[in-house]
Amino acid sequence: MQDPNCQSPDDIAQMMADIGARAKSAAATLGTARADDRRRALEEAARLIMLRADDILAANAQDMAFGRAKDLSVAMLDRLALSKDRLAAIADGLCAVAAQDDPVGSVIATWDRPNGLHITRVRTPLGVIGVIYESRPNVTADAGALCLKSGNAVILRGGSESLHSSAALVACLRAGLAAAGLPEDAVQLVPTRDRAAVRALLTMTEYVDVIVPRGGKGLVGLVQTEARVPVFAHLEGVCHIYLDAAADPEKALRVTLNAKTRRTGICGAAECLLIHRDIVETIGRDVIAALIGAGVEVRGDTTLQALPGVVAAKEEDWGREFLDSIIAARVVDDIDAAIAHIRQFGSHHTESILTEDAGAAAQFFAQLDSAILMHNASTQFADGGEFGMGAEIGIATGKLHARGPVGAEQLTSFKYLVTGNGTIRP
Repeated sequence: MQDPNCQSPDDIAQMMADIGARAKSAAATLGTARADDRRRALEEAARLIMLRADDILAANAQDMAFGRAKDLSVAMLDRLALSKDRLAAIADGLCAVAAQDDPVGSVIATWDRPNGLHITRVRTPLGVIGVIYESRPNVTADAGALCLKSGNAVILRGGSESLHSSAALVACLRAGLAAAGLPEDAVQLVPTRDRAAVRALLTMTEYVDVIVPRGGKGLVGLVQTEARVPVFAHLEGVCHIYLDAAADPEKALRVTLNAKTRRTGICGAAECLLIHRDIVETIGRDVIAALIGAGVEVRGDTTLQALPGVVAAKEEDWGREFLDSIIAARVVDDIDAAIAHIRQFGSHHTESILTEDAGAAAQFFAQLDSAILMHNASTQFADGGEFGMGAEIGIATGKLHARGPVGAEQLTSFKYLVTGNGTIRP
């Protein structure tokens, strides 16, 4: 690994150009490799992650020390931390991706034309994918696995805090590729914390086909402003829970607690609770008391401040991704007001309605346009593994090409295969 603090701009530009050239070359081979070889590479990488667990955890300990020195929050440190259980989950994720049907070359549609042409639309890799993300080292393995499965080379630029953990995980992916006879350069990690490398990656149009940013508003904003390469936007997760007048008390309590407290530092954590005015003194009071009892700071509007333990919300708390044991809470007059609030302050990531009223659920689904909408379910399920994708490279909140969890299939484009029999156009 290169010294992250001792490189000139020219050195970084040359390093990134070299990484890009090697990725492009590897992509040409990987995209036409046998599906069994890509599967075997992932299975071997999963095996090596468990075999090298002690080394990976030692690397993670270096990153944790770096994170503490930077005064990262408890939630952010939790995002950064690895354990044997988390490594086992990462390895299981790689195996799940490996076991999926291979998307490359799969037939999307086929039809015949009156002129005698037979046309087939098939999936094809995008090429080289640049992934820019913050803190969570598991994204290294997830992104690498999904790109490999879909026949794409990947250039990974993780958060500065996770440099050593990511390097250890990338080493396993590269060893898996080598064991399967595939080019190791199909998975590369940018080996520097210098942000000049990010800016270089964003403009490498000759090498990179798409950028996937995974992080907060600052990171995504930088990418969208400076990228010359197409972007799959993964915006912050300002996820909402709406307790409807017809919410079931037990479901409301269980789901809201899980949505906020299971893991506060992930993008699927609930950040805002909306409560129908008719249930403030019943279900709403109980849910808020339970959140406070679980150590969550509830920042409420004027009405909710009358409840024990609720602190005053500030205007900037609406539409804010806390990634911590904090939730904003507001009373709404009806479902229309809840929908209006989410439209104004949401990030188009994930929203959930808790109700036994099928009509209310249908209205919530029809009138909101977030990438993921849920009914009587925790927003913490906003994860590719939970959608049966094995893993995901991010939750795309834009509207082009892919939305929601971006798995291996979403990392492909398509091409048309046209067959004739000496056919000419008159």
